[in-house]
Amino acid sequence: MAGALALALTACSGGGGTSGSGKPVDGGTFTLAIAADPGTLDPHATTLSVAHQVGLFMYDSLVSLDTSGKEVPALAGTWKSTSTTASYTLRKGITCSDGTPLTAKDVADNINYASDPKKGSSMVGLYVPAGAKAKADDTAGTVTVTSPSPDAFLGRNVGSLPIVCRKGLDDRSILKQGGSGTGLFTLTQAVADDHYTFTRRKDHTWGPGNQKTGSAKGLPDSVVLKVVRNEATSANLLLSKQINAALITGQDKTRVQDRLDFKRTMHAPLGELWFNQRRGAPTAAPEVRRALTSILDLAQLRKVITNGAGEPASGLVAKGQGPCAVDTVAGNLPDHDQAAAEAALDAAGWTKGSGGVRQKDGKKLSLTFYYPTSRGAPMQNAAELLRSFWQKAGVQVTLRGAADSQFDQVLAGEGSWDAVFLPLTVTLPTQAVPFLSGPTSPGGNNFGSIDNPEYTAHVKAASVLAGAKGCDEWAAAEKALFRRADVVPFADLVTPVFGNGATFDLIDGAVAPSSIRVVG
Repeated sequence: MAGALALALTACSGGGGTSGSGKPVDGGTFTLAIAADPGTLDPHATTLSVAHQVGLFMYDSLVSLDTSGKEVPALAGTWKSTSTTASYTLRKGITCSDGTPLTAKDVADNINYASDPKKGSSMVGLYVPAGAKAKADDTAGTVTVTSPSPDAFLGRNVGSLPIVCRKGLDDRSILKQGGSGTGLFTLTQAVADDHYTFTRRKDHTWGPGNQKTGSAKGLPDSVVLKVVRNEATSANLLLSKQINAALITGQDKTRVQDRLDFKRTMHAPLGELWFNQRRGAPTAAPEVRRALTSILDLAQLRKVITNGAGEPASGLVAKGQGPCAVDTVAGNLPDHDQAAAEAALDAAGWTKGSGGVRQKDGKKLSLTFYYPTSRGAPMQNAAELLRSFWQKAGVQVTLRGAADSQFDQVLAGEGSWDAVFLPLTVTLPTQAVPFLSGPTSPGGNNFGSIDNPEYTAHVKAASVLAGAKGCDEWAAAEKALFRRADVVPFADLVTPVFGNGATFDLIDGAVAPSSIRVVG
């Protein structure tokens, strides 16, 4: 499998809280709790959002986003695009962490690496279309990209690719637990499952949106990303100021927000049910997937998985993100009706008897269900509730929890899973396409082996329409998925990232390094 789903939250507009007590203080250390180890740090080999957060400290992209989701300059000062071409003009004076200048050829080589399916990058089809070609003009400092297939958001997608410097391009082995980028920080210590320490580059002046990062008051001299798997521990460390920031979603949220006045909120998908549709799997048949979904009380599952703080999902792109605002979920998922579901299973050849649901040959309907352990007790409780619904209907269910970094291996194992809770974090509908169509694992990101011709047709129609012009087609594509229960989004969560002794903004699902200010 080329890469796993991003498993963390997507930021909405920053809001909430005050600037924190005190004024910006130079020379400090900022410590952020992360709920899981990122695994590989190669930014082109993973789509785990915890790795995305780590990578933001080391790598810049051609284009960045502000807190409202608007595109702003990063490595590129200017850019323009259609659905099949994009061009970027680099800002001057950009250097890598080893002191060498970043060239247009370096950028083009990043894009060409990520677009080549033979390289196995998880960025292919996600940020960079497969087969896209980039050409560089080092004298002019320009990079031109041509895509063989239309991408409605080509300029933004390619512009979001993390750019690796020449040293890392020539030897990618150093990227696994190191870095080679133009980012505001350099990695100075990596202790897997414990912490990652970064030191600020004082020569970095090309911040997003033309920020003068080198002279910003209150930027920390060092950053520590501390792996803290238990949320109650994160809350205790935050309140005692042993760490400066943490996402708190569960029962500890109330006591933290009662004592701290700074937070930034994130709106994200949390409850998403996926089925394995490989040939021969019991969940390959759409009538079985619809029946299994209909057995579930999704409203009750939403309450449990979000610890009572959730909202109904409205689509694959997090609410408030992207150019489209159509609710594609309402009215398209199967209704909760256990009797009708059992009748549908019977019609599909799965009959409920005293020993459970079986086919005529005696084969039981037995499913292995995975869920991410990084989401704590609410996610586990929701998995157990799902099992109780299905077992009541005669379906045999085996629950398995897995760490975020294990999901690449789990989902690539074709026979090891049948259904999974796995939130897909995307900010544009194009970013979801490789997970919902096209090559399956191990050669592609379509881990569920989804083949929905109606979805594919609407995606094709939407891809030639730039930006918001394609919203109706993108909406039709998502509705086609939900009607067949290819993926079942049922819960979104608005959650806070709290700060103590520091302020920051959330951009594209992560703490933005250039926004961090230590206060005292």
